[in-house]
Amino acid sequence: MKKIIKLFSPKIDKKEITAATNALESHNWASGAGNNLVKKFEERFCKYIGAKECVAVDSGTAALHLALSLADIQGKEVLVPSFTFVTTIHAITYNGGIPIFVDIEPETLSIDLNDLEKKINKKTKAIVPVYFGGLPLKMENLKKIARKKSLSIIEDAAHACGTKNKNKNVGSENELCCFSFHPIKNLSMPKGGAITINVNNSKNIKKKLNSLRWCGIDKRLGTSYDVTSLGYNYYMEEISASIGIEQLKKLQRSNKKRYSIAKRYSTELNVNKKMPLDKNCSYHLFWIRVNNREKFMDKMSKNGIETGAHYPPVHLMSFYNKKNSLSVTERAGRDVVTLPMHPNLTDREIDLVIKKTNSFIK
Repeated sequence: MKKIIKLFSPKIDKKEITAATNALESHNWASGAGNNLVKKFEERFCKYIGAKECVAVDSGTAALHLALSLADIQGKEVLVPSFTFVTTIHAITYNGGIPIFVDIEPETLSIDLNDLEKKINKKTKAIVPVYFGGLPLKMENLKKIARKKSLSIIEDAAHACGTKNKNKNVGSENELCCFSFHPIKNLSMPKGGAITINVNNSKNIKKKLNSLRWCGIDKRLGTSYDVTSLGYNYYMEEISASIGIEQLKKLQRSNKKRYSIAKRYSTELNVNKKMPLDKNCSYHLFWIRVNNREKFMDKMSKNGIETGAHYPPVHLMSFYNKKNSLSVTERAGRDVVTLPMHPNLTDREIDLVIKKTNSFIK
């Protein structure tokens, strides 16, 4: 069978296997209260990011759902790019918010701040910026807009574990920042996510989120407890946490490898439109823009190279079906292709991706 060069692939070694085995053999696989390995992961991830507090959950979607539940967006408008995975938008809808789709910049595929400002009105409550591919955002400019209009910023950093804005780790600045630890992400787990917290009453916010992630359970004393709010079954389990602890130790090394791959792609690909090279980017993925995407992806597949199309614009999907005029987003939805990007890629595989890409885009 011909070997496939995978689009994404988690980087693991014996340490993750040993950690997961130890967690399994402990017979202590899960704790809704988030004790043991989950607590250990939270503490270490919080320290790495430089946040005040951290709450681990079972997915990036859960992180966004819970974070937005604190923003009081019921019946209010939330500005968000359409060029993202659909759960970014679902999390707004789960909380009764109204997603208002903002266009993106053609050079970065990040949220267009000029279009964003035009769409702010009296109903606007929050902004959900997305770190597409892991590229840093124009965060100082975004914060100025948010402060001027008294808007909350809830960051979707699903792609940005290890990304920096002006030498500050993403997750260390704004009030709430949401991460994903899906198996294809830079920090990989079977299932996981996290919310980092940076507000004056961060300990109280953490306590509230701890309750929300565990069915609203609060005031626990021994076997006695109360339920003080409608919560969810969103807590992280021990096996994922055990793997996450080991993954965190190698995150910087893995991201350094990703940057080296991105540098080769940036330098050697004969593509007019491609992802910018930025030393502060985590490079969860690397994108190019091509004509006749389906034909290009088919040729790559026939040569054993997996590619992706991230993402179909959410505003065009049947459930949302918004007739917005998002010309840059819609064009990107037709011509963006993502190339293999992960620390397991060998030099020979990178050579082949570059060679075939250059051949097939002619």
